[in-house]
Order: sequence, then C-alpha cells, then structure tokens
Amino acid sequence: MFRRELTVRTTGRGFFELTNEVAAVVLSSAVADGLCNLFVPHTSASLLAGENWDASVRRDLEAFMGRLAPDGDPRYEHDAEGPDDMPAHIRSMLTQSSIVIPFAGGKLQLGTWQGIFLWEHRTTPHERRIIVTVW
Repeated sequence: MFRRELTVRTTGRGFFELTNEVAAVVLSSAVADGLCNLFVPHTSASLLAGENWDASVRRDLEAFMGRLAPDGDPRYEHDAEGPDDMPAHIRSMLTQSSIVIPFAGGKLQLGTWQGIFLWEHRTTPHERRIIVTVW
C-alpha cells in the first residue's frame, strides 16, 4: 500500500481538476495494477469523477445544486459560518467524500472524457486535503 496527501487551495465554490496530480501519485507508487482511493476529510467539499472536456457540464451541475441547496435559505437553522454554510454541508452529503479509480500499467483507467475533481461547496477560498491511497 502507498499513501500520499494532496493539498488543494480553492478560490471558492467550483470544480478543481486533480487528474494529473492523482496520476502522478499512482505513477510514483510503483504499483503497476490496482486501485486508487481518494478521500476528502471535509464536510463542505466532495470528490467527483466526471466530464472533463465540456466545462458547461460542471456549470450545469453547480446550477442544479444551487436549486437543491440554495444559499441563505431561511429554513436552515445552521448558518454559523454564513449563508453558504448549511448548503455546503447538504451538497457534500449528496455527493461523495471518497472515490475509487482502477489503474493498469501505472495509468488511471478513466473514460475518454472523465477527469477527477474536487468540488468546493463553500463560496470562499479554502485549503482542502485529499488522501490518496494506492494498493
């Protein structure tokens, strides 16, 4: 087993592609074939393996989440860190904090149009940790 931690400094809500960084971790592990697990230990960010060619897909996902969990909804009780606090928690609970990607020959087995993304759900910049485990 091989483990590394990535740090991503976000600029606020949105998607941050990690495909190349994760591929580099897999390559540096010297494991030829196996699985790569990514875990984000945060309650207001998530992980996604999805469309990396057309940015409109990510904009549509963000707009969809905005309709499901709007900022500043007066029905939310939890707003300790501002109007995006509870919506960020809802968004992370509806998505994923962990994903597993197979690899072969030291290369991630992603589809043609797939990339790996950190999805920041807060509107302000944050520093996020991603734990990458290769086995």
